[in-house]
Amino acid sequence: MFFSKAKAHIKGGKDFPNINGIVTFKEVLNGVLLTARISGLPQSTDRCKGRFFGFHIHEGTSCTGNATDEFSNAKLHLNPTNCPHPFHMGDLPPLLENNGYAYMSVLINKFKINDIIGRVIIIHDMPDDFNSQPSGNSGKKIACGKIE
Repeated sequence: MFFSKAKAHIKGGKDFPNINGIVTFKEVLNGVLLTARISGLPQSTDRCKGRFFGFHIHEGTSCTGNATDEFSNAKLHLNPTNCPHPFHMGDLPPLLENNGYAYMSVLINKFKINDIIGRVIIIHDMPDDFNSQPSGNSGKKIACGKIE
């Protein structure tokens, strides 16, 4: 049974213009079912390794920024309860690249749809280490989408 829905259209920044995708959020009985379908991700050059990308909901409401960080207005990870990383409301499992594509579906009970509407979701160039404070050392923001 679905209660409410939201989605974000993901677009890559100037250095990663081929990144494109959609993230959907469906509120279900035990949480929110998040499904990400992303294409155009930078690929690993090593056949024996894929790439992982940090993936987070940020507190900002805009995929805009400045010359040094084109998505700086995404601000920090969504964390209204002041939990340490990786327990922010906006902390998500990483995306795993497969020939430039990523698909993930995960059930999360850290937020409801109303908590994330209007926020942005970010793909980072490096994997989240799930340890470093305040945000997992996941590198540059390479793609962004507003949750609507």
